[in-house]
Amino acid sequence: MNAAAPTIESKLPEVKTTIFTVMSQLAAKHGAINLSQGFPDFSPPEALIERVQHHLNAGANQYAPMTGVPLLRERIAEKMTRCYGAAVDVDAEITVTSGATEALFVAVQAVISTGDEVILLDPAYDSYAPAVHLAGGRAVHVALAQPDYGIDWQRLGDAITPRTRLIVVNSPHNPSGAVLATDDLDRLAALVRDTDILLLSDEVYEHMVFDGQPHPSFLTHPELRARSFVVSSFGKTYHNTGWKVGYAIAPPALSAEFRKVHQYVTFSTSTPFQCAIADFMADPTHDRELPDFYEAKRDRFRAGVEDSRFELRPCAGTYFQLLGYQQISDRPDTEMAEWLTREVGVAAIPISVFYRDRTDAKVLRFCFAKDGETLDRATALLRQL
Repeated sequence: MNAAAPTIESKLPEVKTTIFTVMSQLAAKHGAINLSQGFPDFSPPEALIERVQHHLNAGANQYAPMTGVPLLRERIAEKMTRCYGAAVDVDAEITVTSGATEALFVAVQAVISTGDEVILLDPAYDSYAPAVHLAGGRAVHVALAQPDYGIDWQRLGDAITPRTRLIVVNSPHNPSGAVLATDDLDRLAALVRDTDILLLSDEVYEHMVFDGQPHPSFLTHPELRARSFVVSSFGKTYHNTGWKVGYAIAPPALSAEFRKVHQYVTFSTSTPFQCAIADFMADPTHDRELPDFYEAKRDRFRAGVEDSRFELRPCAGTYFQLLGYQQISDRPDTEMAEWLTREVGVAAIPISVFYRDRTDAKVLRFCFAKDGETLDRATALLRQL
C-alpha cells in the first residue's frame, strides 16, 4: 500500500519556471539564436582564466572567508575610490557574495519583516518580488514613466506609506536600458529624507553606460549611501556569469545585518574565482574599455534592425535593446516571443513578465552581449519581418 504524499503549501504559489529558462529552452529546442537570456556567447579575458588556473593549482580550494577574500575586498575598495570617489571600509562595508542575485536576496531578508512594504519599480527584475514575499513583506509595484522608463516621482511619492521600509532601484536598468541621472539621486534623497526608509541599489551593469555618460552610483551620493545596499556583479563585468561572484557594499550597521543572513545562505563564494578576480583587478583597463566595447555591440545591433519594421527604443546602458513590434503583429508579447523563436529563429524576452500587472506594450527585450557574427545573423532574420 502506497502512502499518500504529504501536502505542501507553496510559499511562492505564483512563481513558475523563470521566463529566461523557458525561452532559452525553447531556443535550444528550435535551434534559434538565443538573444533572450542575458549572458555573453564569448569567453572571459584570457588573463583572468589563467589566474583561475593558477590559484586552482596553488591550492586555493578551501573555504574563503565569509566576507570575501581580503585582497578582493581591497581591490573593490580601490575601484570604488577610482570610479566614484567613495572611500569604502574594506572590513566593515564590503561583502563578497555568490552572485548579485544572492546579494539582492540577502539584503531583503536582512531588513524586511512581516508587514513591511517594499517598493519595486516596474518593469522590475524577477528576483525582487519573491525575495520580498519570502521575508514576509509586501511588494508595492510602481510603474516607471513611459516612454523613457524614468522614475515617475509623483507615483513614487504617493506609494510611500508609514510601512515603507525599502525601495529597490536598478540603474542601468534591466530590461529597458535606462540610466538614472545625478538629479534623480537628489530627488530620491529628498523623498526619503527624515524617514527610516532604506534603499537597495542594483548596479550590476555599472560599466555598461554609453554615449560618454557617467554612471551615478549611489556611492557618489552621501545621503543615499548612508541608507543603501549597493550591489554589483563581476559576472556582468568580466563575461563570466557562470562563476556567480558579486558583492554588496553597505554602511557598517547594514553590512552587519547582511552578513548574519549571508553566512547561512552560502557562507562563502568560490575561493579560486575570488583570488583570480582580485589579481585581474590590479589593472583597471578592462573596466575602462567596457563601455566602448558594449556600445559598439549596441550600435551594431541597432544598425542591423534600423530599416526593419521594429521600433527601436532608446538604450543608454546595459546589454539589452528593446524593440517594439506594433507594426508587425498584434500578438501578446509572450506569444510573439514564442512565435519569433519557433518561426523566425531568434529568441527574445517579453517585457510584460517584468510587470506585476503584466502590462503588454508590444515590446521585446534582446540581449546584444554576443559576438558580431551572431548579431548579424539575428538582425538579418529580424529584418525579414
